[in-house]
Amino acid sequence: MLKLARICREVPERHCGGAISRKEPGRPMWFTGIQAGEVQNASSNPATASIAIHLTGFMAYVNHYKPVPTPTIPAHELYGPEPYDINFLYPLHEKALENVRTKLVPFIPSVHAESYWKQAGSNTENFRYYPFLSTTLPEFLAWLEGYVRRDPYNILFAVIDKTRPDPEHPEWGGSFAAVVGMYHTSPANLATEIGYVIVFPDFRGTHVAKDMVGLLLRYQLELPSGSPPGVGFRRVVWCAHPRNAPSIRLAEKMGFKSEGLLNWLWVLPEPLQAEGRPGRQGDTHSGKAGRDSIILSFCWDAWESGGKEHVEAILA
Repeated sequence: MLKLARICREVPERHCGGAISRKEPGRPMWFTGIQAGEVQNASSNPATASIAIHLTGFMAYVNHYKPVPTPTIPAHELYGPEPYDINFLYPLHEKALENVRTKLVPFIPSVHAESYWKQAGSNTENFRYYPFLSTTLPEFLAWLEGYVRRDPYNILFAVIDKTRPDPEHPEWGGSFAAVVGMYHTSPANLATEIGYVIVFPDFRGTHVAKDMVGLLLRYQLELPSGSPPGVGFRRVVWCAHPRNAPSIRLAEKMGFKSEGLLNWLWVLPEPLQAEGRPGRQGDTHSGKAGRDSIILSFCWDAWESGGKEHVEAILA
């Protein structure tokens, strides 16, 4: 290091930046591919010394990264704890999440999972424009437990159509008609995303889709001091496959405004390759298709400039 310092004094200060990298104890020190001894010996050649120090400098660093293994959810944990803990960082205001026709309640696997899988989850066509899908009920439950319930920034709702009683489940107060969730919630930025929007086939073309989105928007964008109270987010995001016209149309009807296209946002799994475009050859996902997403938003200033009245008229 003394020789290195001496070399540094022999060259202009502008060349003395960058970082030194050490290998394991007992192994040689390397300077971006140049061994320490070579840098020291280069003192007789100011040009070589200048280049080496410019690339390396004196700040040592290491990289101890180890890949985090994908967590596995044991079979006895797939349905979550009892009683079911939604583990969401905001309180749920039930009055904001219900109107005369529709209500949103937390998705509870022991209550809703089998009906969800029967009506929608098992049909891969329902996920044609999604960036991922579950091929079995246990796989879906593992995703729900690991990615949604254990992350306090995500939550999934079951949507109940109050206009259609379900004789098999009178306790629901209607029929289980859809699911919708909140994801990537950021309390620091007062932002969230509406996602995993699936209306079951028997309820498409009814009030369910617009009601569930409207109720969720009211809960998200209304201030905590409002009636009914909301969370008071500043920004709500909606993303959709560019070819998913019904999704884009629904968002726009509810008041979302397009912000543009997010290119190459997803690498698609094998069953969904047909809905993407050819990916880059030679990268770590070589041969896999990717897809873009249309991004739309509904923000607090739009809510307070007629957006609230527009949504409330739909919910009336």
